[in-house]
Amino acid sequence: MGLGPGHSPRAQESTVRNSSFTSRSTSRRHGILSERAALMRQAPTASEARLFEALRGGRLGVSFRRQVPLLGRFIADLLAPEVRLIVEVDGLYHTPREAADARRDRALQRAGYTVLRLEARLVMGDLEAAVACVAAEVERLRA
Repeated sequence: MGLGPGHSPRAQESTVRNSSFTSRSTSRRHGILSERAALMRQAPTASEARLFEALRGGRLGVSFRRQVPLLGRFIADLLAPEVRLIVEVDGLYHTPREAADARRDRALQRAGYTVLRLEARLVMGDLEAAVACVAAEVERLRA
């Protein structure tokens, strides 16, 4: 892989080494993210498990997947790939993380996803209302 005229062999070697390092670190990060997502699928929160059970099997006309790694740095609670809808179930952990969640949502939106955030207490207290919110968003995205 040459850099063209005027670039030294050392610069070429450095570029090859750096691109190889970037590839390895990206691959490593993807592996770590995939492992974490698998662990999260095995031990979902009560609210995530409850909502997924209500949405699974194409009940809203789309399929949902749980704990899906996205963009090499995020894990979506629930993803409906056909309509690019991410459903996040926010518990107490998310309260102090509003700014970080907003940055994450913007990055996902730039990548073409729609992010719907539901409070865990809504899912636990009124599952029918939570499912209705998701159904309305699915319908909006299909229109």
